[in-house]
Amino acid sequence: MSEKIQKVLANAGVGSRRQVESWIQEGRITLNGRTATIGDRMTYRDIVCVDGREIKLIKSKNQKTRVLLYHKPEGELCTRHDPENRPTIFDGLPLIRNSRWICIGRLDFNTSGLLLITNNGELANQLMHPSSEIEREYASRIRGEVDDEALAKLQKGIQLEDGVGRFNQVVDAGGTGSNHWFHVTVKEGRNRLVRRLWETLGFTVSRLIRIRFGPVYLPSGLRRGKHMELTDDEVTELENYVRDLNKKIKTD
Repeated sequence: MSEKIQKVLANAGVGSRRQVESWIQEGRITLNGRTATIGDRMTYRDIVCVDGREIKLIKSKNQKTRVLLYHKPEGELCTRHDPENRPTIFDGLPLIRNSRWICIGRLDFNTSGLLLITNNGELANQLMHPSSEIEREYASRIRGEVDDEALAKLQKGIQLEDGVGRFNQVVDAGGTGSNHWFHVTVKEGRNRLVRRLWETLGFTVSRLIRIRFGPVYLPSGLRRGKHMELTDDEVTELENYVRDLNKKIKTD
């Protein structure tokens, strides 16, 4: 059965659907020897090339889905190549044949914590899509006196330069002075959203750690800069979670 070319290439981990569409518009993709166009459909037996390099689709299609949990330290980038040669999250990941690792969402340079990384482009796209509204939970260490009024504003919503942002939940996790922690939950992957919400009210975020993405928590024994792989059963649970979430979105 044929599928849209951007879906096939996203599933193979070549790039997101949006990236593939951009490459098609730039003339960088060929399908069976001709320049591909938006709307082209293909099967996994067709010959597709990106920048002249053939993508081995049969092998990537038959690969099982793998998911890594990575404990990102501060000072690493969520990109494959950095012109300044700074460390990236991909530097220490295991080699993977006939595919590539895809980071599910990002954490900024100064934020640490849980990252999910997979070889399944479709799973990555589903987990990152804004319509999924998957919860992300962060432990944030705040400098400043946070009162009930500030907490109410953070949950009601604050106008930012790219629209209203809010915490879906704020829990006081204890501490005093410059070592006061709050656990906050958001349902968006907007750039630096947690930091910007706190900073808009005049607070300083001295540490920010993502401790949960959807149903997956940062394992307590996973050291910074290290990764662990989900078992086949755990991957199936994550796929079922995404499937149930998509069903809920369609019925709402």
